[in-house]
Amino acid sequence: MSKFAFKAMSRSGQIESGVIEAVSTVAAQQVLKKRGLTPLSLQLDSGGSADGPSGIGLKGKGASQRQGAAIASSSVATTAATGKATKGAIKADDVLRFTSELAVLLRAGLPLDRAIKVQIDSAAEGPKRELLLDLLNSLKGGKALSVGLEKRPDIFNNFYINMVRSGEASGNLAGVLQDLGAYLTRAKAVRSTVISALIYPAILSVVAVLSIGVMLGFVVPEFEALFEDMGEALPVLTRIVIGLGDFVAQWGWLAALLLIGLAVLMKRWLAKPEGKHWLDQRMIRLPLAGAVTLKFEVARFSRTLGTLLGNGVALLKATDIATGTVGNCIVREALSDLAPTIKRGGRMSEALKPEIFSPVAVQMIRVGEESGSLDAMLLELAQVYETDVEAEVKRGLTLLEPALILGMGGVIALIIMAVLMGILSVNNLAV
Repeated sequence: MSKFAFKAMSRSGQIESGVIEAVSTVAAQQVLKKRGLTPLSLQLDSGGSADGPSGIGLKGKGASQRQGAAIASSSVATTAATGKATKGAIKADDVLRFTSELAVLLRAGLPLDRAIKVQIDSAAEGPKRELLLDLLNSLKGGKALSVGLEKRPDIFNNFYINMVRSGEASGNLAGVLQDLGAYLTRAKAVRSTVISALIYPAILSVVAVLSIGVMLGFVVPEFEALFEDMGEALPVLTRIVIGLGDFVAQWGWLAALLLIGLAVLMKRWLAKPEGKHWLDQRMIRLPLAGAVTLKFEVARFSRTLGTLLGNGVALLKATDIATGTVGNCIVREALSDLAPTIKRGGRMSEALKPEIFSPVAVQMIRVGEESGSLDAMLLELAQVYETDVEAEVKRGLTLLEPALILGMGGVIALIIMAVLMGILSVNNLAV
């Protein structure tokens, strides 16, 4: 049994502190939850050093012996990596596959270093294999897996590392990796749903622009010779379309280059802090897309925070990590008051901004705080919002597709109508 110094918040909002005995960090978390307390910080009181305010890490002699035994059980030697992996060469799908496979191997009873060796044997030459070799060498050096992951912040973010650290502290690394795999799979599914739904409208938009460009640049100029002597006798619509056709035929290439240059400049500006702030602010103010954006960001924050809390990460640290995963800077700024409020002894639900969190979301979080099941309630909230996002995206795109088709057909119909009106005008003059 180890002693843990804790600081926690009661259901009434009071801050309590003290020392409890438990076999692991997760066990200590469960003891506090049974008392109706939400852990704010938890760390070893003696016999080891805590890793930050959450006290999560590979601590104590027992953990070190388990890690040493796992390393000693390996019967296969490996060579050191010959160079660093190329930055950005490892994709999100590779991280998901690594996490899921490692969880399966650990649950099958393989020690950690042996499980990674199995993945090395099945990996092709390249950045992924080099990363696995680096992790294995770190393990053989007596370091925890989380220490090896920290060396590659370009691949593993704080959320991932702290989840692994919590699994090491509790001795349940396989279960935590399984939860991580489920989290990454869910995030990939939501992202893939949105991207897949956008593919057809994007293709349709490109086809519409090209079709209208061909009509104006190549088809309309063919009729210009027929209307040369008509002058002001031509209908207004016909004169407008012929003018647009002349412009596209003569200056279309220049207009395309200018649009491409403008797009490049806009992309570079949006990559800057002021550009991203401007874009994020406009995104959440859009009539329909704004509500979807807010729900998506709240769902991401809730699922991250709920997953961290459920795996033994203290509330303060989990809140900081979850806030950092939010993509929209306006929403992230609105969440910046959470940690200071909790430190002052306030509840998280009291610091939630009504313009970001709906009354239903605030009520669900408040119920989770009062019942001591904040992690489960956050995951439930994330599930509800993710379902709403998927449904609203599909509904919006279902309406967008016919709108694009009708818009393209309407523009082409106007062009054809303008040409026919010009031809009829010529026939009338001839008569």
